[in-house]
Order: sequence, then structure tokens, then C-alpha cells
Amino acid sequence: MSGIHKAIKERILILDGAMGTMLQRYNFSEEDFRGERFKEFPHLLKGNNDLLSLTQPKAIQEVHRQYFEAGADIVETNTFSGTTIGMADYHLEDLVYELNYESARLAREIADEFTAKNPDKPRFVAGSIGPTNRTASMSPDVNDPGFRAVTFDELRIAYKQQVEALIDGGSDILLVETIFDTLNAKAALFAIEEVKEERNIDIPVMVSGTITDASGRTLSGQTVEAFLISISHIPLLSVGFNCALGADQLKPYLQRLSHNTTFNVSAHPNAGLPNAFGQYDQTPEAMQVLIREYLEDNLINIIGGCCGTTPEHIRLIAEVAKEYSPRIVEPV
Repeated sequence: MSGIHKAIKERILILDGAMGTMLQRYNFSEEDFRGERFKEFPHLLKGNNDLLSLTQPKAIQEVHRQYFEAGADIVETNTFSGTTIGMADYHLEDLVYELNYESARLAREIADEFTAKNPDKPRFVAGSIGPTNRTASMSPDVNDPGFRAVTFDELRIAYKQQVEALIDGGSDILLVETIFDTLNAKAALFAIEEVKEERNIDIPVMVSGTITDASGRTLSGQTVEAFLISISHIPLLSVGFNCALGADQLKPYLQRLSHNTTFNVSAHPNAGLPNAFGQYDQTPEAMQVLIREYLEDNLINIIGGCCGTTPEHIRLIAEVAKEYSPRIVEPV
């Protein structure tokens, strides 16, 4: 814990880029996703990237290694959908603990490898906790506004299992990310606090929400300020935004966040907005120019990339971040 708190005071920390974007380069087939272990599994598994931590661990570690080589201080575990709720789509709920534990262990190995090479620049593992594919605040059925596909307790129990495995596997930080529904995030934070209390431990927590469109709100309707107030009761390492928007579209919301919080601020935007084919065209050079604006305006303490970003993007972001001091946290 002291390591990450010390590092964040000394420099702007670099988070990794997209895991999914990198895994797409491998063009894994259904058979690759299955590996030997799941050869006879009765349901389709292609698309379950979290499962690759078990069936293609070398590929997962290679992605982590490339991001560390590019200059990342923190890599995220390959566990974005690693809850029983997320794994229900693939009928793999029973594997949740193992998936999270192994994903954290794989990242931990590579982080330790790089820290050993350069002890002056310790590398960290952030246990990635995604939003699940259900929302506790809204009904998925337009004909029944009162219906909920998931309850707070169901989320809390699912998140708690994920949190325990991520910690056991060696995560330094827990990252509750891509939050579109703050009630889901509050269930995750509640679960984290439960585990911390039960184990008598403290582990830094990052929270990263998602502004879904030009309305400047999360999917569940919160403004930047409302989102911040909703999660500020927890002692956090950082609060920030990721996904949905490119760096230029995200900037005004980061400004509002940065001016209203004494927490450290993080951002990992997409490589621009998707094109007509759902692909991201923003070059590393173009993204670097936009991130420089964040740095000049003293907005961030942690910076990385989300959808469409690669080690090339992270390398240029890390290069420009070296030129600046971390955002000074001032009393609001």
C-alpha cells in the first residue's frame, strides 16, 4: 500500500491500455478459447476474454509485458467480466474464484519481473472489477419500470467473491471501473469494505465512472458532481472516468471532477470515438497531443487508455507524462 501512495506523490502514474483490443490481434478461435480443459464443454465460449487467463495464459502475460515495456506503472487484471453475474452468460459461474485468482497471479508475475529489473520504478497490479451486464437502478423492461434484473445484495455477494480472489491472487489495488450505474458501484465498494474489515487489511481502491454521451451523465442519470458525491464516503486512492468517450470529449468532465475533489484523479479514455465499423482510428500521436492538454491543465494523477488503445498509445502517453508533475490535490 505504501508503495502506490508514495509513487503517486512522486509522478503521474501510467495505467495500461485496452486488453480486449490486444487480444483481438490473436484472432483466437472457439478452440483456442476452449483449450484442452474445456474441449468438451457444452456451451460456446468464444468471446469470454476472462477465460483466456486459464486457456491462453501466455497471451495474457504477453499483453501485460508489452504494456509494462511501454512504460505502464499499473496493469489491470484480465477480469472485467469476472463475476458470477457476468459468467452466467457462458455457464461458468463455478469458475469465478479461479478466473480472478489466476488473472491476478499472471499479472503479479510480470509486475514482479519488471520491478526486479528496476526497483526504483515499482510496478503494480490493479484488480479490474467491471460493472456487470445488469443494472440495479433501472428496469430492462420498458413495460415494467419497477422491475430489476439484479438486486443490490446479489451484486454485493458476486463482487465480494471477485474481490477476495483478486486480493488472494496478488492485486495491489482494486479498480471499480466503467461504472454506468452508481448503485452497482456502491455494491462493489460495500463488498470491498466488507472484505477489508473481515481480513483486517487495507487495499487502495480506484473508482472510474463512464459518461455515456454528450448529456454529461452516467447511464443511470448522474452528473459528474452527483456521481462524485455518491462515492466520496469511501476513502479512495483515486476517482476518474474511462471508456465511452475519446480524450477530447472526456476533458470537460475531467475538469469538473478535478475541481471538485481532493481525491487523486484518473482517466483512461478511448482512442477517439468508434468509426462506422466499431473500430478506433485515433493514432498514438493524436492521442498524445490530447493527453498533453490534460497535463498542462493539471487535471490528472493517473492516466492510461481504454478501448482501442495499444502499447504504442501508452508509450507516447508515458513519454509526455514524464514532462509534468502530478496534479496537486487542493482543498475544495
